[in-house]
Amino acid sequence: MGIGSRHSDDQDSEFKSPNLMAERKRRKKLGSRLLELRALMTKPAIITDAISYIHELKSHVQELSDEILSMEATSNEHEQKMEMSEVGSAQEMENWGIEPEVKVSKIDSNKLWVKLLFQKTRGGLITTIFEAMNVLGFVPIDMSAITSKGAVLITSHIEDGMQATEKIKELLLEIVTTY
Repeated sequence: MGIGSRHSDDQDSEFKSPNLMAERKRRKKLGSRLLELRALMTKPAIITDAISYIHELKSHVQELSDEILSMEATSNEHEQKMEMSEVGSAQEMENWGIEPEVKVSKIDSNKLWVKLLFQKTRGGLITTIFEAMNVLGFVPIDMSAITSKGAVLITSHIEDGMQATEKIKELLLEIVTTY
């Protein structure tokens, strides 16, 4: 026996690690449960489980379809309310005696003050106005927008690309009244 050995051969056969025994038990138990599981997973059982899962998926698809239909109905109701609101906006402007208006005034040699008053609508009228201003070469500065009584009031001062004030006014008034 060497100097560094702790146990004799007789002691090795007697001594067994408790962890080793526990690991063997665990493996044996796991192996038996896998055999039980394999016995349970016959072809009919697998097919039955698949059919059950497909039914669950169909049910989920139906729930989602119902939810989409509900959302579409709500959206349609909202659109109808918005259309009624637009009619209400026009009527409200008329009741208050508010007419669409565009004013363009020169501030100095290359700056204009613009006032736009028009009916509040759903859609892109404001976007259309800004696109037109951009095409004409205006740079809006210090802009404000206010809505009240079915109308929208936008004021801004713009840097003018040496355009004629009257022509700008006519163009913006045409956009505001025909949209």
